[in-house]
Amino acid sequence: MGAGHRPVMLAEVLAALEPGRGGLYVDGTVGAAGHAAALLTASAPAGLLLGLDRDPQALQSARRQLEPYADRVRLVEATFDHIGDELQAWGRGPADGILLDLGVSSMQLDQAARGFSFRQDAPLDMRMSGRGESAAQLLARLGEDELARLLARLGEEPFARRIARALAAAQGEEPIATTGRLAELVSAALPAAERRRRKLHPATQVFQALRLAVNDELGMLERFLEQAPRWLAPGGRLAVLCYHSLEDRRVKQAVSRWARPCTCPPGLPVCACGRRPLFTPLGRLRRPRPQEVEDNPRARSARLRAALRTQEAA
Repeated sequence: MGAGHRPVMLAEVLAALEPGRGGLYVDGTVGAAGHAAALLTASAPAGLLLGLDRDPQALQSARRQLEPYADRVRLVEATFDHIGDELQAWGRGPADGILLDLGVSSMQLDQAARGFSFRQDAPLDMRMSGRGESAAQLLARLGEDELARLLARLGEEPFARRIARALAAAQGEEPIATTGRLAELVSAALPAAERRRRKLHPATQVFQALRLAVNDELGMLERFLEQAPRWLAPGGRLAVLCYHSLEDRRVKQAVSRWARPCTCPPGLPVCACGRRPLFTPLGRLRRPRPQEVEDNPRARSARLRAALRTQEAA
């Protein structure tokens, strides 16, 4: 495990998934493999794990961490909306448990050159896989109106229009190519009173919006949620860790839709559509304990939702 890496809400994740001997588990965002190692330990001696990550550097770290379990692990460079393909390629499935730990990882944030953080000046990249359009290229391509819509939708930024106008003007003078320049421009675009009011860095929501767009994170989550019922065996468990409302809202809505799939009009006395629940929620939304937040501040915004797959065919 990477130095300083602490898997978020580990005890709660294990309680939600209840890994058993001989089970098949999927970690769709394996990262530094802290959760994965715990799942393999809990499911010993015969439990299997499929680990996916789009980040080649993360996979290297995972391979080192999971070397003691090598005969029970398959690690693949892929995104979690392709879990079904990778289970099929392994000749296994459906799974007994699936875990997603969404968002940017500590490893990615801590490597300044990858451009995820405004704490150090670095090239404005933000690509998890290292492929495709970077954040700098996205900024250069978008016009003011498109950028304002993106910042409002993916960053939930109340000053989206004002920031987009400032960025578009600056882009016309010199391409915005570094994290430091972007953070400075966003801060300068906000009213002084707003800068003082915010508890987080003024550019936090803008960086979030660009990262989500560059990596298509919400699109990937939506595609996963459309297919997840087919990837879990009856009695299988799903656990998803989210770090902001845009992710959590989608997971919450999907679990609610799976648990109450009836499409009949509200006034109908008896269900006529015949749709039965695909999942049962496992308790309420869970948050990290105060001690964990104190020990690992990056866990402070974590939200865990879990659900149990029913016997109903997907």
